[in-house]
Amino acid sequence: MWQWQTWSELPYLTCDLLADWQHGFFTRQFNPREPHELTPVLAANASTHRLKQIHGKIVLTPTEIASTTEVEVETGNALGDGMLTEQPVQAVWVASADCNPILIANRHTGNVAAVHAGWRGTSLKIATVAVERLLLQGGNLTDIIVAIGPAIAGEVYQVTTQVGLEVCASIGLKPLSGDLEADAADLQSLPNSPLLPDSQAGRVRLDVRRVNQLQLERMGVAPHQILIAPHCTFQEPEHFFSYRREKLKKIQWSGIVSK
Repeated sequence: MWQWQTWSELPYLTCDLLADWQHGFFTRQFNPREPHELTPVLAANASTHRLKQIHGKIVLTPTEIASTTEVEVETGNALGDGMLTEQPVQAVWVASADCNPILIANRHTGNVAAVHAGWRGTSLKIATVAVERLLLQGGNLTDIIVAIGPAIAGEVYQVTTQVGLEVCASIGLKPLSGDLEADAADLQSLPNSPLLPDSQAGRVRLDVRRVNQLQLERMGVAPHQILIAPHCTFQEPEHFFSYRREKLKKIQWSGIVSK
C-alpha cells in the first residue's frame, strides 16, 4: 500500500489510498528544496501553500492564509499546522522530522488537507479539525481517506508519563484517576495501546501515529480509510531526518495536490 517513487533518482513515498491525487512524502535526499521547488515534482501547474508551523491546531485555507495577520515576521508565512484546499490544483505542504505528516483527501469534493501533528498538535486533535473542515465543503466521513506518513515509531519515542497521558486523553480510552503511574499501567494494558512501557522511571513510549488513527476512527472514519506508513524516521537515517536522533533542525516535506 506504500510505494517508493523516484524523481531525478531521488526517492519519495506515495500511498495507494491517495492514488487519485498527486502527492508525496519526500525524503531527506530532497533537502534543502522548499515547497515551491517540490510542487512541480507533483504537478507543474499547481499553486504552492505552506505555513510557519507552531505545534498547534490551526488549519487554514489558502484564502485565509492570504488574509491573516498572524504571520512569521521574517518570512511572512502564516502561523498554523494544517492547510486545506478550496480549489483544484492547489498544493499544500507540511514539514516534519519525527512528527506526523498527515495527508487527507475528500473523494466527494477532490479537496485535500496536509497536517503537521506532533504530540502537542495531536493532543489538540488537529487531524480531526482538518477532517471537519474538509467535510464542511461537502461529502461525509465515508469520503475521507487518510495517509499518515513516516514519523518516529512508538517503540522508540520516549516521553514523560505526563505527556503520554495528556496525548492519550485526547482519545478517551479510559477515565484517568490522576495517579500517573496507575493510569499509565491501565492504558498500557489495553489491546494495541498507543502507550508503551519504558524502563526509565517517569517515562513511557508513545505511538503518536496510533493516537491520530484512533482519534479519526472515534470520529467515524473507518479503519480501512486510514493507512500508517511502515517507516520510522528515527530508525531509518538513510531516508529521513530525525531530531531525536541527530538533534538538528532539518526536515523533510510532504505535500498533496487537490483535484
